[in-house]
Amino acid sequence: MQNNIPLSTSSNSLRTKCEIYTRVMGYYRPVSQFNNWKKSEFYSRSYFNEHETANSKFIQEYT
Repeated sequence: MQNNIPLSTSSNSLRTKCEIYTRVMGYYRPVSQFNNWKKSEFYSRSYFNEHETANSKFIQEYT
């Protein structure tokens, strides 16, 4: 049986845009307002994970 759902009620039309904010120089700013270079830099960032550092393993071993 074929489902005849009108295009206006499809799953794509029910989506809303999700705004991503990041902290820049002490205030929060939407990434959508960044220029192309800054967007590229933002999406290529690598984040610090404290639990994977050598120092955290040292602290766990000696505490």
